[in-house]
Amino acid sequence: MFRFLKNSLPRRLYARAALILIVPIVTIQLVVSITFLQRHFEDVTRQMTMTVITEARLLQDTVAEQGLAEAARLATGLRIRLSALDAPEAVRNRRVFYDISGLTVIDTLRKELTGIGLIDLASDDRQLAFSLATQKGPVLLQLERRRVSASNPHQLLVLMIFVGGLMTLVAYIFLRNQLRPIARLSQAAEAFGKGRTTPYKPSGALEVRAAGQSFLDMRTRIERQMEQRTMMLSGVSHDLRTPLTRMQLELSMLPPSPEVDALERDVQDMSRLLNTFLDFARADALEDPELVDPFGLAEAVVDQHRRTGGNVALVLKGVDPEAECLVPLRAMAIERALDNLVGNGLRYGNRAQVTVEVFRSAVRFTVEDDGPGIPEDLRDTALKPFARLDAARNQNAGSGVGLGLAIASDIARSHGGSLRLGISETLGGLKADLAIAR
Repeated sequence: MFRFLKNSLPRRLYARAALILIVPIVTIQLVVSITFLQRHFEDVTRQMTMTVITEARLLQDTVAEQGLAEAARLATGLRIRLSALDAPEAVRNRRVFYDISGLTVIDTLRKELTGIGLIDLASDDRQLAFSLATQKGPVLLQLERRRVSASNPHQLLVLMIFVGGLMTLVAYIFLRNQLRPIARLSQAAEAFGKGRTTPYKPSGALEVRAAGQSFLDMRTRIERQMEQRTMMLSGVSHDLRTPLTRMQLELSMLPPSPEVDALERDVQDMSRLLNTFLDFARADALEDPELVDPFGLAEAVVDQHRRTGGNVALVLKGVDPEAECLVPLRAMAIERALDNLVGNGLRYGNRAQVTVEVFRSAVRFTVEDDGPGIPEDLRDTALKPFARLDAARNQNAGSGVGLGLAIASDIARSHGGSLRLGISETLGGLKADLAIAR
């Protein structure tokens, strides 16, 4: 029961607040309508109908004692039109379906007045007509409807609806002003999760202001930490490049030998490690996103690997050549992530395939290869920095430093997305889905 109610309730804050606001007002309106209108106006209608019943009995007796003509003159004084009927009317009720007070009128007439036949409330909504049996034959009595029903119940209904709608509008405007700062805080947090820093100033109630200020402090600390991390790794890498450059110069001046060749390979590996560390440090850099064509970006990465002899295929899904598709991305970061994924695929396999799909709320880059893949129980570990799963991959293809997938995962998270690993149904190797939120 509670799970059904939870799933049925709206999920947005504005909708839930409106529901909390509207339900009590509607409940009060219904309670007042049932307890006041039904009881009060039913009693009023019944009392007014009893007055008409008393007059109808008087006319019934007058017809029996003095004749139809005298009863007609008396009825005129009572504001009732009395006329003779050729034949008695069948016992039936005529009422429109929305005439609620008419039910009380009919029920009271049937119970309190003998000899009544037809009761007509439908032919004219301003008139009540009913047939009555007398000793001189059946007669038809016609009178104004307002003599048996309260004439102004709709005025109370209109007043209730108007006041309720007005108060609902005032409360909604006030509530919207209170919820707007929360929505702005949510938008700022969502943008920061996607790597974008948007202007935000705390406003609203004290609790909302406190939450907004805490968010600003947290954002500042995260940005400072990321900047310090980038500067530290960049500084360390820069300081290490100087001795590496001297070593390369000194080795180039030595005569060729197996030992010198081995040292040159070690120096090249160290230089490659430094470049990888710099890429990992830049992965969290909060550069401003720009409108980028994801298809063109993926095509540039594929062309770069093709020029170096890589067997890479590019698949574009849902592409309209005449329509320009621009998505806010940090182009250098996405290009770095795709380059790492394609490089990993070619390092551990012979072929790779890049698929680009653009959806309404996300962009997905899928990189597949024909290598050995990664077992399911090791995929979470493979996304951690410096994790090397050479036992699960091709040992003969060369060894990395364990940062390629970690860089791609960090770049995806900085865009509000994720990197998921699986099995390629097309090539049979590793499948890496780089999903980026738009």
